[in-house]
Amino acid sequence: MAGRLAVVFPGQGTSGEQAGGEAWELARGRAAGDEVPYQLRVFAASMDLFSGLRGSGVWPDVVSGHSLGEYAAAVAAGSLGLEDAVELVAERDRLMTLASRKNPGVMVAVVGVDPGEVSRAAEETEGVVVAANFNSPRQTVISGEPGAVEAAAGKVGGRKIRLNVAGAFHSPLMREAALEMEGLLAGVTFRDPEVPMISGADGSVLERGEEVRLALQRQMLSPVRWVAVVERMVELGVREVVEAGEDGTLTRMLRDFRRKDLRGRRAGEVISA
Repeated sequence: MAGRLAVVFPGQGTSGEQAGGEAWELARGRAAGDEVPYQLRVFAASMDLFSGLRGSGVWPDVVSGHSLGEYAAAVAAGSLGLEDAVELVAERDRLMTLASRKNPGVMVAVVGVDPGEVSRAAEETEGVVVAANFNSPRQTVISGEPGAVEAAAGKVGGRKIRLNVAGAFHSPLMREAALEMEGLLAGVTFRDPEVPMISGADGSVLERGEEVRLALQRQMLSPVRWVAVVERMVELGVREVVEAGEDGTLTRMLRDFRRKDLRGRRAGEVISA
């Protein structure tokens, strides 16, 4: 299995610049003349980059997505139809926007501190605050109510970066949105993946359509364990990771793992090579 290739899809916090392909046209149609919602822009950009990769002869052995990126990964794996995904992502954007207005929150990345220490700080802090993203061995994101997040972040050292996102994602503040998404996902057909998909919640390999559905139903309230995703890719023999996103967020995080046997590149670099 040496030399396998993974394609990964970023979540929110990326620009969502458009390539003008099929996914973008479907997104524009779904918006019906209004501005395309942010999450849908990010999704469409990833899918159109993935189409460019396939057009360049790049076919993944494994796929995975970070948070929102799991929807793109499910399409790339052949488990979820593109039109269904466009509708689901548009609704995800709407529901999470409403939840963020009703229950305002923030997300802060803590850099240079052991993930366990950051997680314990969140657990020991009063109010709503959780460790939401385990992005790398040296970057963990906490999410929740502004005061609680500030208090938890103050208990640890390292560098603190407030994320440019609309709310406290992957925290209990998203509960109402998650329950509505669960119902929407229950009404959509999921096929068994043609390409193994690694769950962003725990690094497990999803091989059945129902497993993909369940992963998407649970993801809004579950932490993103990207460290587990990368570890699973290594176990599966992945040696190259291509990010279907132009900002290179996941590619940069990969450097924190300091693995000489794992190479990361942005899709644009691969397509133009």
